[in-house]
Amino acid sequence: MKAEYYIEKLNLLAHPEGGYYAENYRSEESIEKSALPNYYASARTFGTSIYFLLTPNSVSNFHRLNSDEIWHFHDGGAARIHMLSPEGKLVSKTIGKDLEKGESFQVVIPKHHWFAAEIIQGDFILVGCTVSPGFEFEDFELADRSTLASAYPDHKTLIERFTKA
Repeated sequence: MKAEYYIEKLNLLAHPEGGYYAENYRSEESIEKSALPNYYASARTFGTSIYFLLTPNSVSNFHRLNSDEIWHFHDGGAARIHMLSPEGKLVSKTIGKDLEKGESFQVVIPKHHWFAAEIIQGDFILVGCTVSPGFEFEDFELADRSTLASAYPDHKTLIERFTKA
């Protein structure tokens, strides 16, 4: 299979962070705002899921969410996910199918961590991304290069690779 096949068959659209996506699940039930931590501006569904596809020409730029996100490998090569904790610790994990090379079928990105991703093997990677409580764009923050580099000067080179000028 090729990236173009999945983009067409799954009706994937360009994502603001880079790559392509389509929401494929949104819980019908929700959690009231009063039952959620204060960093949520409104009620949230129990969970959401999307298909997300990256190619060598499309990276996922640094962004963060208010909820944990789990990436699930579906098809293609491998991708490296770079995560910066609020304290500035950098952790990089590889999602893919080659367990002998240390790749994982799933990677968990904790809430409030800045993260970015890139293809490191193959022509594309197709993953599923599950968010709980469910994703809303009001929780999505795309990194500003200068602000993030000022907050994490030890990781300036990586930040410059995965932010827009």
